[in-house]
Amino acid sequence: MEKKDLKQYAKIHSFESFGTVDGPGIRYVIFLQGCHLKCKYCHNRDTWDINGGYYSSLDEILNKIENYKNYIMPNGGVTVTGGEPLLQVHFLIELFKKLKEKNIHTCIDTSGMVDITEDIKTLLNYTDLVLLDIKHIDPIKCKNLVGVSNERELQFAEYLSQNNIDMWIRQVLIPGYTDDENDLKKLKSFIDKLNSVKKVELLPYHNMGEYKWKKLGLNYDFKDVKVPTAEEVKKSKQILGII
Repeated sequence: MEKKDLKQYAKIHSFESFGTVDGPGIRYVIFLQGCHLKCKYCHNRDTWDINGGYYSSLDEILNKIENYKNYIMPNGGVTVTGGEPLLQVHFLIELFKKLKEKNIHTCIDTSGMVDITEDIKTLLNYTDLVLLDIKHIDPIKCKNLVGVSNERELQFAEYLSQNNIDMWIRQVLIPGYTDDENDLKKLKSFIDKLNSVKKVELLPYHNMGEYKWKKLGLNYDFKDVKVPTAEEVKKSKQILGII
């Protein structure tokens, strides 16, 4: 595949024109291709390979968004997720510049597992909201769960806080992995120290992405992990202080 100008082209997995769970209001959601994590529970396993997906130009994507502007405005906006969207930071800077010129709300759904480079800082200057998926508050358990430790994502959260960039903190509740009471208390303590958290969401684990692993001929290690019960979700939310 020919090389493209990474400021003018993005590697795309898919689009969703009527997202309702990816930030405030109705969202136009862009799923970028490529991820450097190895989350064992990933429900978008087909987004990992940076060589997958297809290229779409900045103009093409802006035209798609323009077609739905009447639906997403004034209370919604555009959310970029993945994969890991921050792997395509140069494109996102150009996209978000254009969106801000049109007064469209910009949101990034990310693990924050990146170095805070000047490019990342520039992008965040054009970002209205970050949906920050904290994989695990414990560094060793985090590495076991997603392949890397959590230092960079916690530093990312602190950077957002120090620079008054709005964020929603998210964590997937996985029985036996992220539901330990002490870990949840540590997570709450960490969140309480942050200044710009507007919402905390606990997302119950589901296995609806298992078929994607099978389709790729891969073993899904979490096939025996149970979906959390309503009572388990309620208890964990109480620990986090979100109900």
